Amino acid sequence: MTAVTPSWHDLNQSHVVGHLNRLRETLQGHIATRSGEREKAKQAAKLKSENAAKPPTIRAGDESQLTALDILCGLFRLSPFERDILLLCAGMELSSDFAGLCASAQGDPARPYPTFSLCLAALADAHWSALTPAGALRRNRLIEIGASSSLTTGAITIDERILHFIVGVNHWDERLRALIDPVPAGADLPPSFMQTANEIAAIWRQAAPSGSFPVIQLCGPSLTCKRRIAATACALVGLNLCAISADALNTDPVELDSLLRLWEREYILSKCALLLECDDLSSVDTARRQAVYRAFERTNGVMLLSSKEREPSREKLMVTFDVGKPTIVEQQELWRTTLASASPMLNGRLDELTAQFDLTDQSIRMIGAEALGRTACLPDKNGKAKSDTGEMLARILWDTCRVGSRTRLDDLAQRIEPAAGWDDLVLPEAQMLILRDIASHVRQRHKVYQKWGFAGKGKRGLGISALFAGTSGTGKTMAAEVLANELHLDLYRIDLSAVVSKYIGESEKNLRRVFDAAEECGAILLFDEADAIFGKRSEVKDSHDRYANLEVSYLLQRMESYRGLAILTTNLKSALDTAFLRRLRFVLQFPFPDSEQRAAIWKTTFPAATPTDGLDHAKLAQLNVAGGNIRNMALNAAFLAADTGEPVQMKHILRAAQAEYDKLEKTLTQAEIAGWV
Repeated sequence: MTAVTPSWHDLNQSHVVGHLNRLRETLQGHIATRSGEREKAKQAAKLKSENAAKPPTIRAGDESQLTALDILCGLFRLSPFERDILLLCAGMELSSDFAGLCASAQGDPARPYPTFSLCLAALADAHWSALTPAGALRRNRLIEIGASSSLTTGAITIDERILHFIVGVNHWDERLRALIDPVPAGADLPPSFMQTANEIAAIWRQAAPSGSFPVIQLCGPSLTCKRRIAATACALVGLNLCAISADALNTDPVELDSLLRLWEREYILSKCALLLECDDLSSVDTARRQAVYRAFERTNGVMLLSSKEREPSREKLMVTFDVGKPTIVEQQELWRTTLASASPMLNGRLDELTAQFDLTDQSIRMIGAEALGRTACLPDKNGKAKSDTGEMLARILWDTCRVGSRTRLDDLAQRIEPAAGWDDLVLPEAQMLILRDIASHVRQRHKVYQKWGFAGKGKRGLGISALFAGTSGTGKTMAAEVLANELHLDLYRIDLSAVVSKYIGESEKNLRRVFDAAEECGAILLFDEADAIFGKRSEVKDSHDRYANLEVSYLLQRMESYRGLAILTTNLKSALDTAFLRRLRFVLQFPFPDSEQRAAIWKTTFPAATPTDGLDHAKLAQLNVAGGNIRNMALNAAFLAADTGEPVQMKHILRAAQAEYDKLEKTLTQAEIAGWV
């Protein structure tokens, strides 16, 4: 017959039962001593001494030969006395007769539970240090002491997590389960990510002999990328990874220390590292910030810190890694791998995708799979596959990348749906040429920066930045819409007057959030009201003036490095410092339209479906207003005509013009309406 190998659970239970039988005899011997049965006491003491084994030392590869109790004693370096205290408490949970034995051994029916007093009197090799808060039992929360007037008379109980562990059932502590998020190991990391993971693992291996591990800080905007690198590094050294948000930390120092002790115990039992996620420590209150510092500087074991910006270490050694997205070359390879046989059909369009959208490898895989599925479901009119599948796939990929990347930016800025095209824009030829140049810079940046090598000359100045200057209504926002339509990109408006904060440093934080969110989708950013943050650089009189200049420099620096197009608008170009203007690639002045341009605007302002009657564009051009005001008047006149059941006529525009002039606090002159009233 084939021998039946006992299960891990059965083996551990059998081992614990053997120890409990020994302790039962020890307690009976102690009871006998109290009763005067000296001979039985002698035999019990001899048996107790023979079974009081030293704690095992665990060596690599030995774990399979040890029981859970042996492993526990080795991990926490429990002495035979500490081990027996733990087992005595376990006996209370596993055997019904231990309560009576404890009461009898203490000569007090009111104390049917283990106490330190009983343990010191009855168990072998007793030592007082086992009772101290710094001892292995209490520091690692292996036991708990009930309320009592003295330390030695309080009831001792075994922690539930430890009880389950020694009988062979390993599970997370319930107090941690709600706060900790297990992170699975990352698969198929891009080479640059894998290199970082290997470097982190090497640091841990070097620190392992001393047991003093530095904090690993991962800095960057993508939480997903940082998690995957951390999980892979842990897997390389045989660790699991769990993450906890800084928001989950208790700011009360006592409660926080209790949580950290539980985590240290879990690190020892489960070979698990902890990733503390705190994206922006500078934005949280002082108590929360102190809790984070306390967590990563006072916790033993393997700890990682995830943040957007570098955080300084006060006491503990910290090693920092900057984590971005996969490189452009890696993203191109990921697209090719994900799209497989469909990749050649794109005919070089992958370069455009990677130049515009900065995505993680997971996002690329999901978007690629979705685009392939949608392309397969698009037949032509005859029900057959389209011949231009590659063009369709390219369009679907572009739109999916653009729409899928909006989420974060939608919370920070106003998205404008671009409706205007080149034909709607009335500007002098020189300004139109500059706008077309801007569009070509965005379209061709991959070729110039990557293929032609300009990116290798330095990262500064690679962003495409522009200033649109001109009075209100001269077409600045419409020009941005035209560019968004031409380039098939999202357009977001950011009101700089709302971004600027009266609190020092807050403006920079707000701008950082906008740019970090926009990097992924490469949207066109339209920073309105630039006068709010720019202006003539004045003499620095206090810290506020100095910080205002830093905020301007920060905005320009982010614009210069931004992978998309960033546009500033101002009503008064002369209010801006020329030193700042030199750092912008394009400066475009939007002039107030002359009579000929106003006539052209009037010709294009009414949609083709709008009924009109007798409109004289030359006479309407006498109204001395900008294009934005003309469009307001046209819309108002359309409503007036619709309400009377008539086509739009000069009389409707006159009423609309009077309303618009009242709004502008201007007087409608006879010269402006001469010949048509």
